[in-house]
Amino acid sequence: MISCEELVKIYKTDDIEVVALKGLNISVADGEMMAIIGNSGSGKSTLLNILGGLDRPSAGQVQVGEWNLLKITDDELVKYKRKTVGFIWQNNARNLVPYLTALENVEMPMMLSGQYDRTYAKQLLEWVGLKERMGNKLQQLSGGEQQRVAIAISLANRPSLLLADEPTGSVDTRTSDMIMDIFRKLNRELGVTIVIVTHDMTLAGKVDRVVAIRDGMTSTEFIKRNPNLDQLEAGGHSIQEAHEEYVVLDRAGRLQIPKTYLQALGIDNKASMEFDGDKIIIRPPKSLT
Repeated sequence: MISCEELVKIYKTDDIEVVALKGLNISVADGEMMAIIGNSGSGKSTLLNILGGLDRPSAGQVQVGEWNLLKITDDELVKYKRKTVGFIWQNNARNLVPYLTALENVEMPMMLSGQYDRTYAKQLLEWVGLKERMGNKLQQLSGGEQQRVAIAISLANRPSLLLADEPTGSVDTRTSDMIMDIFRKLNRELGVTIVIVTHDMTLAGKVDRVVAIRDGMTSTEFIKRNPNLDQLEAGGHSIQEAHEEYVVLDRAGRLQIPKTYLQALGIDNKASMEFDGDKIIIRPPKSLT
């Protein structure tokens, strides 16, 4: 569904240049539900904005389905944002029109794309647990209810990719769990590919895969290895996280090893490497005598 290779994003002003993404590599399978984690300024929101068609990449390759986002025209970008991708912001004010009801908010993107379907709009609100709140306006809904309306809006035009920027960042734990359960249900029943940007590692047990970004580059992946996930979720029990950490290997065969690992070994710009037939061993270089 998503393929990014050596993706670069540079922001320029008159006297300053900021590199937000520095050759990032990442791929997301069709129908996958994954999270991207990273500290503030790591580049995760920049990546999400590029995937959402809200920003243009500076260099590299970024493909979403049939769309090449590096070469896409302005007219094609409008079609992409209307048909392929749905976007959810953490700030509800960016998701909702306050003087419209919940139902009217969901219907609006349908009208803009010429695909008005009131029955489907109502169905979406039922899916997110707001069957009795369709006629309520923004000030009559709680923060968690507003975020659930935002999820319904993002699915109004039946996108194949759903992007969420800190969707649980402004709600309590109970509401956060509810929102993540909704994402999982939509992922399974509709087959929507879902990418969630967050700084909250507790979400790792609720998605298929977690990718960490540091300093504008993909650094590590944490793959959930829990075969009883479906059973545990169905039974309502807590999921024990079992993760395995990987370094990223690009097409040129280069390893992106976390900086903290290199610092722990005292490795600066050179390392000693050997292959023993079963594994590759990386060590600090032997001092020259």
